[in-house]
Amino acid sequence: MNENVIKWGGVGIIAILAAVAVVLFVQRGAHLDLPGQFLKVRTAPLSDDASLVAIDFRVRNVSDYPAVVRNVVVYAEDKNGARLAGKTIADPDVKRLFDQLPILGQKFNKSLILEDSIPGKATWDRMIAATFDVPEAKLGDRKRFVVAIEEIDGKIFEIVEK
Repeated sequence: MNENVIKWGGVGIIAILAAVAVVLFVQRGAHLDLPGQFLKVRTAPLSDDASLVAIDFRVRNVSDYPAVVRNVVVYAEDKNGARLAGKTIADPDVKRLFDQLPILGQKFNKSLILEDSIPGKATWDRMIAATFDVPEAKLGDRKRFVVAIEEIDGKIFEIVEK
């Protein structure tokens, strides 16, 4: 083979790799992701067959663009991996529940509500409350809780209890 072909072929491959690296570097903030962690989990019985969970969590928007919340669902996952969806409680009702159930303590964070817009590169501490049609003891036997945040474009991000 001709030495010039090998030399210029190598230069061409390096140029293509450099161009791909530049494109990836420029687009690094365009990927929407909402990682998070649980801060505090509180449960309380509402009746013999119903329970309440209040979850304080931290969520981070690592992209350069805002993430708009379409829906939030809390799941209780048992030891077998089966998920039970809770019924999310509206923020005004959460305030009343905290007043009526002193076992929950105080409400530390604002609730994550529909159409909240999490700015790019922002970190928020929020809470979500949900009811489950199971006794509180069954929630105590869970493997973990999962907060699923659905973004306006349909992508679902999950924050799981460790």
